[in-house]
Amino acid sequence: MKSTALQAAPVGSRPLPLNWPTIFFFAIIHALALLAPWFFSWSALGITLFLHWLFGSIGICLGYHRLLTHRSFQVPKFLEYVIATIGALALQGGPIFWVAGHRQHHLHTEDIDKDPYSARRGFWWSHMLWLFYVQPQVFDRQQYQRFAPDLARDRYYQFLDRYYLLLQVPLGILLYALGGWSFVLYGLVVRSVVLWHSTWLINSATHMKGYRSFEVEDNSRNLWWAALLTYGEGWHNNHHAYPNVAKAGWKWWEVDSTWWVIKALQSAGLAKKVVMPPRV
Repeated sequence: MKSTALQAAPVGSRPLPLNWPTIFFFAIIHALALLAPWFFSWSALGITLFLHWLFGSIGICLGYHRLLTHRSFQVPKFLEYVIATIGALALQGGPIFWVAGHRQHHLHTEDIDKDPYSARRGFWWSHMLWLFYVQPQVFDRQQYQRFAPDLARDRYYQFLDRYYLLLQVPLGILLYALGGWSFVLYGLVVRSVVLWHSTWLINSATHMKGYRSFEVEDNSRNLWWAALLTYGEGWHNNHHAYPNVAKAGWKWWEVDSTWWVIKALQSAGLAKKVVMPPRV
C-alpha cells in the first residue's frame, strides 16, 4: 500500500491522525534551506560537508546504528557518550528513540503494521511520511523505550533523548561566532536537510533498488550511490543478512568509510569485540 499524500494513513485497518507539529517543523526547516543561495560561501559549504560527515558518519552510522543499536563493537563508556552526543546533534531524535525504532525495523522488517518505516507502504512512506503520523509505539517514549531497555536505564541517554533538540542552541552559537548567519544557515539548516534525506534513503531506496548478495526474507538491497551518501550504510542487503556485523561493505569495492573509522579505533585499542563477517 502506498502513501502518496498527507491524509489519514491506514496501518492495517487502523487510521492514523496527522502529527501537525512535526509536519510544521520539517516544513519550516526545508523552507529555510531555500535561503541557502543568498548566504552562500565556500567556507559555509565546507562546514556543511564537515558536519554532514561528523554527525552522519560518526554520530548516526557509527554511533546510533552500529554501536548503540547493534552493539557491533564496544568502546570505553566515556567515548560511547561522546559519540552518542554527536549523534544527538544530527537532529534525528534522541538515542533511545532512534535505536528503538531501528530495532523495531529489524524485528519486523517490511511488516506493514510493525515496521515504523515499512517499504511495503511505498517509497515516500518509508522515506519520510512515517514521521508525519501519530504512531505511539514509535514516538511515545513510554512505549518505544521497551525496545531499547539497555539505553533506557542509562540516565545520560535519558537526558539526550529528552533534550537533544536543545543541543542545536550551543551549536548555533558556535557557528555564528565562527562565520555569522551564513554558517548558521548552512551548518544547522542545510546540513540537517541534506543529512535527513541521506539517512532516509536507507529506509526507502535501499529496500527498492540495487543488488542482493544474500537471499533474505525482506527486500533489502545493496545500492552503491546510497552507500556513498551515507558512508557505507547503503550496503543494506549485507547489513540485513548479518545485522550485528560492524562492517557493512564486504567486497573490496563496497566502500564503507564508517568501517574505516571503526578499524582505526580498533587499531588504537579503543574499539574491542568488533564483530566481523562470517566466512560465507
